[in-house]
Amino acid sequence: MKASVYVITAIAVGAFTVSAMAGEATAPSQVMVNDAFAVEKSLTSTPGDVAAGRDWFANRKLGNCLACHQNADQASEPFHGEVGPTLNGAGDRWEPAQLRAIITNPKKIFGDQTIMPAFYSDRTGVRTAKKFAGKTILSAQQVEDIVAYVSTLKE
Repeated sequence: MKASVYVITAIAVGAFTVSAMAGEATAPSQVMVNDAFAVEKSLTSTPGDVAAGRDWFANRKLGNCLACHQNADQASEPFHGEVGPTLNGAGDRWEPAQLRAIITNPKKIFGDQTIMPAFYSDRTGVRTAKKFAGKTILSAQQVEDIVAYVSTLKE
């Protein structure tokens, strides 16, 4: 009996922790791009993880950043695109708040016709894959992880 109480308690605490962490993310509709084309406030209460951001950046089924951007830090990964700007030195060119704005919703930065998807927007726009209609491509934490990673890409 005691063992099952401990298991139930552990499950309840774990569920609460996951729920509390999920509740700390800024909703996509609440992300505010300021006049300097930046999102100053982090989307989560957890700092971005550079190593996780590097993984999301290269993930062909999620961020797929390499499909459009060259990145010397990931030279071992195949098929770097040339549609978007090279991200070598991106950490020198953009502040984290600017990178956050670009990643969350580049349509607000570059215009509606940009081919770059809005990774943290639940609004359907030009060239939005049907499976992402009404959903975000990345979670708030994944955005913060990628911002942390791209910020390390210095000349």
